[in-house]
Amino acid sequence: MKILLDECINKRLKNHLTDFQVYAVTELGWSGIKNGKLMSLCVENNFDILLTIDKNLRFQQNLDKYFLTIAILNSNQWC
Repeated sequence: MKILLDECINKRLKNHLTDFQVYAVTELGWSGIKNGKLMSLCVENNFDILLTIDKNLRFQQNLDKYFLTIAILNSNQWC
């Protein structure tokens, strides 16, 4: 499973997801890319999950058009 950590997610989360391929937006040079384009890049690059804390994402984007699981976490404080 291939997971992308949005820039709002602490990269230390990768240490807890050792059974998966986990990448951070910053590692891929995708910092500052807006949500719609970021989700398209996820699909184009075969990501399975986008982890974010952006609670407005579901209201700002048509999530049905992306073949991607988007997990919206409550907080980034646990990392």
